[in-house]
Amino acid sequence: MSKPPFRAIETKRLYRQIAEQIREHIDSGHYAPGERLPAERELAEQLGVSRPSVREALIALEMEGLVALRAGTGVFVQEHHLRRRELPLAKGQSAPGPFDVLAARILVEAECAALAARHATPAQLQQLKSILAQMKKQPTHSPEATALDEGFHLCIAEASGNAALQLLVQQLWAQRTGELYTQLESYFVGESIWQLALEEHEALVDAIAAKDASAARKAMQAHLRNAKVRFASNRESGG
Repeated sequence: MSKPPFRAIETKRLYRQIAEQIREHIDSGHYAPGERLPAERELAEQLGVSRPSVREALIALEMEGLVALRAGTGVFVQEHHLRRRELPLAKGQSAPGPFDVLAARILVEAECAALAARHATPAQLQQLKSILAQMKKQPTHSPEATALDEGFHLCIAEASGNAALQLLVQQLWAQRTGELYTQLESYFVGESIWQLALEEHEALVDAIAAKDASAARKAMQAHLRNAKVRFASNRESGG
């Protein structure tokens, strides 16, 4: 008697599985071009997943050109002639989503900040202050501002004195500047948010300069959790 074959282990990230299921409904004609998809909340309930995971999936599908996210209105199936040939979901199936990246950054970078408060050299502290000064010259988010932001966080990682943690932060920032993260972030940018981020960075510098490890850890946690809250807020991409 022949034995049944083993099933392949599912290794795709949750948001990719959600995106593929939504795509199947669109490809099968259940949702026609121009039709509005169910609200994020409804999709999350039907799929038995969190709204952030649904949001990541919708952003990924938007990058494909399969859907269009219209602020204050919802998510609509894109017309066929507007869809792109490049399919980001077909590449790098193991890439983490933005919320996974943020959760990891909260854990890793908070400890980097605490260690930096103990080990940062005068030169490293001066470099942090210099980068922050350059960031303050940026009116809002931009490629230049993001590059400075990355430099700021990598400087803290270096100041931790732990080469392994520094490498982890570099790898997390490679994901932080990836297409999916950047696309999601694009919905939550502006002068007011940038100013809040600058204030959070200044609190980090103050705590590290004061050699207060506990305050530095809390400042980094607050900074990254605020970003996570913004990303998870009801941007009205369909509810």
